[in-house]
This record gives sequence, structure tokens and C-alpha cells, in this order.
Amino acid sequence: MTVFFRNIHLYLSLAAGIVIAIVCFTGAVLVFEKEWNMSIYPERYYVQPGSEKVSLKKLAEELKKKEPLAKVNSLKIYSEPDRNIEINFAKKEKGAAQKPSERGGGIIAYANPYTGEITAFSSQKSPFFLTMFQLHRWLLAGETGKMIVGVSTVFFLFIIATGLVLWWPKTKAIVKQRLKLKLDGGWKRINHDLHIVLGFYTSIFLFAFAFTGLAWSFEWFNNAIYAITGTQNIRQEPPKSVFKNDATPISFDVVFAKVLKKYPDAEYYVINAPKGEKATIAVTFLPADAAHERATNQVFIDQYSGEIAGRLFFKDRNFGQRVRSTFYPVHVGSIGGLPGRIIAFISCILGATFPITGIVMWLVRLKKERKKKLHKAIIFKKPALENA
Repeated sequence: MTVFFRNIHLYLSLAAGIVIAIVCFTGAVLVFEKEWNMSIYPERYYVQPGSEKVSLKKLAEELKKKEPLAKVNSLKIYSEPDRNIEINFAKKEKGAAQKPSERGGGIIAYANPYTGEITAFSSQKSPFFLTMFQLHRWLLAGETGKMIVGVSTVFFLFIIATGLVLWWPKTKAIVKQRLKLKLDGGWKRINHDLHIVLGFYTSIFLFAFAFTGLAWSFEWFNNAIYAITGTQNIRQEPPKSVFKNDATPISFDVVFAKVLKKYPDAEYYVINAPKGEKATIAVTFLPADAAHERATNQVFIDQYSGEIAGRLFFKDRNFGQRVRSTFYPVHVGSIGGLPGRIIAFISCILGATFPITGIVMWLVRLKKERKKKLHKAIIFKKPALENA
């Protein structure tokens, strides 16, 4: 059985090793994308707190001064006093709407909530992180790349599982060997331990990251989540605003004041502009005690009366939807907070090295087997030569 599992482990690794290395490396880069951007571009995110904030209407007016053709899609307001407000907007060309950016989500303007100044602009992702993201998801090859990543991820799950079977020690003495790095040995031993020992410590994390990653590669995987939980992925239709001919839409300031008074303890609020005269204003917010970053609540405000027309809280979603919402925070490690993301970063960096250390181990083993065969051949021929 050992040979059987070793062959599965080897051949799947040879088939998918390069893709696994790329996906792991890019995944590690993306874990701290937000923090790296905040360090590189602090003017986008941070501001010196003042005594009083300007109105959201004022921020929209300041945006219009810089971008006359801007149409506000949403505003993201953080609870921290030193954070800028993020205004997501689309830009219209003369006579026609701008084509959607390949980065998606429009353009972001960063506004000082105390002065109203627009301090910076950016797309949803910087060119570098966009490339990392596209490599991670599609290998820069569209649907074909998406399929290759998906299949390679399935292979990776089997590679991890068979690796654990091969790692499993038969004696207590071997247990100590396989739990500790021996860095004072030769390069072959160091390479061996980097693959075997570190592979064991990261296996459970890499398995979780790979398993949840399948949700973005295969529709059948998502369908299976709802089938197993006995639920359906049906989203509740948002309520409508009561429209009258003489009705005037309320401002973002009125909406925010109402939601803030009703739900004051949140990390951030996203106010989405209504899409149509009968639509409601959707306000999404992340409670301070949320289980994870995708456990958001949503409130729908009548855009004319300002009354709450409906709610969709995380707790009210069905079991399948709540399970599916955990996949992203598990996938990036954020479900464990900062320690979880550090684990994700280290595990993915090491995951990118395992195909390399594994190939080295395989080549070393091949060399040993060739030497053994050659040695046996010499021993077999030697008596014949002596008799001659």
C-alpha cells in the first residue's frame, strides 16, 4: 500500500506541481494585500482626526468638482476616527456610460471626512495585486486557466491526504524524526525535512485552503454545499420604495443617521445608491461582534420616506448560506484573526516550496535506485568474469 500511495502522491505532484506552486505563492501575496496597500499608500486610508465631520453631501459635491461626470455607487464609512471615507463611483463619458473596468466595481475616491477633501483615487485593485489575483484564480488564462486551477486543487487535496499517509510513522523513534527539523545534516537531509516535517505541520491548513478554494472553481461544488445542508441558494428580493410623483429622494446623510442610531456598533457601513426610482437604499454593515468578515447585516431604507423597509441579517440566512459565507474567511485565514492570516501566509509560502523539495527528493531516490541496480549488475557479472 505504501508504494500505491507514494505513486499517487508522486504522479499527481508531477502533474500539478507548477500550478500548485503558483497558486500557493500568489495566495500568500494576497493574504496581506490590504495591509500592504495601507503601508504603501497611507494617504488613501488614514487621516488626522478632527473635531467635526462634514456631511456626506459635501463629500459628493467635492467629488463632483474633481470628476464632473462621476456617479456615486456607494459610500463606505468606517467607525475608526482616523479612516477616510471611500466613495465608489462610475465615470460617464459624454453621452454614454463608461465601460465596466476589468478590475470591476468602478473607481474609488478617498475623502477626508473632516475637511471634505478628496485625497486620492484608485481602482479596486492595483496592477500588481490584480495580476496576482488573476494568476491565483485563472493563471491569466480565463476559463481554461480556471479549470486548470480547479483540477490542480483537487489533485492537491489527494496529494496532501496521501502525504499524511506516507508521513505516518511506524515507531516512536520515527515520530521524533518526523516532527523535528534536522538542520545540521547534509543538504539532502535538510531538503527531506523541509518537505516531510513542514509538510506535516502545514497539511491541515493547506487542506482547508484548498478545499474552500474549490467553491470558486466549480459550480457543482457550491451546489453540493446547499444539497448537503438541505437548503437552497435563494436570495431574498429587496423591498421596494413607495414612489409618488412628487416624491423627493432623501440624502445619504439622513440614511446614515438613521442606521447609525439604530445600529451603532459596527466596524463599517456601506450605503449603496438606489438603482431606480422604486428601489430602496441598501445599507450593509459589519457588526463589531460579527463571527467573521462575511457575516454582514443589511438594512433597506425607503429612498423617499427614510423608513426601514426591510432587513436581511446574517442570522436570518439559511444554514447553507451561512456555511458558504465562511469559505472566504477560512480560505484567506481571516477567520482566525491576525494569527490565522499569519498561519495562512506561512503555510502558502511553504506550500509553494513543496513541489520543489518533493522533486529533489524524487531525483535523489532515482539516483539511489540506479546505483543499487548498477551495484547488483556488477555483483551478478563478477563471478562470470572470475570463472573466465
